[in-house]
Amino acid sequence: MSVSGLLGKKVGMTQLYDSKGEVRPVTVLQAGPCVVTQLKSLLSDGYDAAQVGLVEFVKDSRLTKAMKGHFAKNNLPPVKLMKEFAIEVEDDGSTGVKVGDKVLVDLFDGTKFVDISGTSKGRGFAGVVKRHKFAGGPAAHGHMFQVQGSIGASSFPSRVFPGQRMSGHMGDVTVTTRNLRVLGVDKDENLLVVEGAVPGHRNGYVVISKAKKPPRERRGFSGEGTAVNPLKASKRAAKGK
Repeated sequence: MSVSGLLGKKVGMTQLYDSKGEVRPVTVLQAGPCVVTQLKSLLSDGYDAAQVGLVEFVKDSRLTKAMKGHFAKNNLPPVKLMKEFAIEVEDDGSTGVKVGDKVLVDLFDGTKFVDISGTSKGRGFAGVVKRHKFAGGPAAHGHMFQVQGSIGASSFPSRVFPGQRMSGHMGDVTVTTRNLRVLGVDKDENLLVVEGAVPGHRNGYVVISKAKKPPRERRGFSGEGTAVNPLKASKRAAKGK
């Protein structure tokens, strides 16, 4: 399977102990099961992609006639959500993916890092201290601690510039957390365990994809040897040592 990601749900957070006995905060994700509902090709659509749907119970009344026809065209089960993912094209022009293929958590077997997108928790109307981490004013008696204060000049420019950080609606936006380390894959239950926090609340839907720009492993970090200082190594080579 050459699909780059799938859809899932956030189960919750817990903690695990690593080989050194240190506690690692982890997030458990229900990755799939998903199914390929449509293929986009370079000739017909201008790009290569696979439309993947999350197989989950959905009421028939929630489906439009267009969605019912879309699923019935390829005899597919109704899905809760759909999203397009990039696919890798082979040298012979084939993708190895067809409509109706299952996309399971084994997609990330051997993957070290993933990118996860989700909708952050909505915090309602919030002030600048909570929303933008402003320091606020003096907290002593007689002061208004969490008031924003002056936001513009009087004579020039006599207006507030666009994009000025103010109080307003906080949260409920799409957030992507990149390069989360994969700590475990449960193929029987379609569970994926990643290190760190994932945006969104429990049972919230997330988009899990392979990391676009995974971090490079530092030299000597894996325990195979000590890290090499390039400056000292070049001086030793110049002296002939």
